[in-house]
Amino acid sequence: MAGLKNPKTFFVSGGMSGIGKAFALEYVRRGADVAIFDLVLDDGVLKELQDARKNKSRQIVAFKSSVTDAGQLTGSVKQAVEAIGVPELAINCAGVQRAQPFAELPREDFELVVQVNLFGSRNFAAAVLPHMQQGGRLVLVASMAGFAANYSYAAYSASKFGVIGLGKVLRLECKPRGIDVGLICPPEVDTPMVVEEAKHMHPVSRRLKDLGGSLSLEEAMQGIFAGLDAGNSVIIPGTKAKMTYLCNRYLPDFIMNTVVDKIVQSELKKMASDPVSANRSR
Repeated sequence: MAGLKNPKTFFVSGGMSGIGKAFALEYVRRGADVAIFDLVLDDGVLKELQDARKNKSRQIVAFKSSVTDAGQLTGSVKQAVEAIGVPELAINCAGVQRAQPFAELPREDFELVVQVNLFGSRNFAAAVLPHMQQGGRLVLVASMAGFAANYSYAAYSASKFGVIGLGKVLRLECKPRGIDVGLICPPEVDTPMVVEEAKHMHPVSRRLKDLGGSLSLEEAMQGIFAGLDAGNSVIIPGTKAKMTYLCNRYLPDFIMNTVVDKIVQSELKKMASDPVSANRSR
């Protein structure tokens, strides 16, 4: 399906920071009316978005809304539709991360990550799809962790594997209505969530994440917008990330398992021989 380069209306969750904010800024510059749904509304970000408008008649509306609260989100989306019209392009970008080895990960943290990332994707889709019309596009932000497992990522990978599955089913079901559904699967991107995670990242996680590479926000968004504009169904920014995706998709599991198992064993051996440094890194 052809991309929606210049949607008239754009809806985004998690639009107050990171990738979500980058989406909002770009589509404001392209002339869209924009609706943002986030836990916290930042007046500074809203002013930045207002100042970015080339056409000052374009509207920006923002709603304090959690993707984990289906009723609240549905109500906020309805208000947004009344204010700026039905969404031509809607992107679910809200997400959260809690990374610890499974044996150390509290049940509450696991459930939070799945609630926000997977159930939140479901709730956003359920809120916007009834309003979308033929030619519209829904996009869910997943992650490279949704097809390539990482050490200490039990909750995050479980949630993002689920998002990819959800997106693929929605693509099948929405296509007869003329609505396209896509997925964005970035590697590590320099966003506030990743900066916070890096303070306590497990050394094994760091080594495995390096296989997929790290991108600045600008580099990531350049690849993401190229994929969105082209109408790609799965968008993976970054050369290393694309190679990791292809290896996970086409190589037999025993080959990938052999590679990552060696990395895990090597890093755990280093940690055992230098526990002081290992504890500092965590």
